[in-house]
Amino acid sequence: MTAPLTLALITGPEEIAAERGLASVLTAVRAVEPEAELVRLHAGSYQPGQLLVHASPSLFGGWTVIAVHEADEADDALVEDLLAYLAEPADGVTLVLHHRSGNRGKKVLDTMRKGGARLIEAKALKSEKDKTDFVKGEFREARRRITEEAVATLVLAVGKDVRELAGACAQLARDVEGTIEVEDVHTYYGERVETTGFKVAEAALAGDERAAMGLLRHAMIGGLDPVPIVAVLAMQLRQVGKVAAAGRGSSGQLARDLGMAPWQVDQARRVAQGWDGARLGRAIEAVARADVDVKGGLRTEAAVRSPEHAVERAVLEVCRLRHA
Repeated sequence: MTAPLTLALITGPEEIAAERGLASVLTAVRAVEPEAELVRLHAGSYQPGQLLVHASPSLFGGWTVIAVHEADEADDALVEDLLAYLAEPADGVTLVLHHRSGNRGKKVLDTMRKGGARLIEAKALKSEKDKTDFVKGEFREARRRITEEAVATLVLAVGKDVRELAGACAQLARDVEGTIEVEDVHTYYGERVETTGFKVAEAALAGDERAAMGLLRHAMIGGLDPVPIVAVLAMQLRQVGKVAAAGRGSSGQLARDLGMAPWQVDQARRVAQGWDGARLGRAIEAVARADVDVKGGLRTEAAVRSPEHAVERAVLEVCRLRHA
């Protein structure tokens, strides 16, 4: 029988990824040693010698998985005990270390790497792209399909907290049949979406400058990244353009032809009544420029000072084009 893994090193601050990494190690160990016990040690409450006590052979035998959390906060006693253990690893033990960041305990990390530890990354999900990729990965893992627009909407609604985002993905995958669409996200998380990017886009496309700018500033003060706001605005403009170009037909028929939901077709038709092709094209160009700017491709124009300023300018331009 193959012996269980004996060393694993999890690096990075994202707690949900670290928890999943530990769970994967525990699953792998228990595939070989079904009765393996999990012992958790936390740097903040660590007592000298605690690690070596848990690593000592039991009178009853069996395997032990020792998970050391917050190793980046380890005091000298924990660092010394870890190095002592790594110099003479115990039989029947798997050591899993989670180190979030920094140089504290670097010698321990280097020793674990040299000792052949399984390396697991728990990188922080900072950008909207990181969170978008995370959502896509969650649904890929669940073998479920979700539209690009639904992904953007979900990140916009609950993307501040990765754990909550993971829970939202699990709920939608569990409760919704077939491909997950934007309206499904609205059904479960509509209240959060309504107060952020979609409300900004709705006000801008209606030409309500005061409401659009007020909602936008409120959203950004609340910490909302400009990237999903621009993404939603672009999505709404594309939908209006597609519906306007498609001409007559029932909402259901156009929805099938255009890959949209019937309610999206109805909404786009209402908005399209205030736009013509030329102004709509200029609005799409303005939002496309903002998309480049908020993603880091800032031009040298003095008017573009920051991603926040870029999205404000785009929203203002869309509002004014509505009445041009």
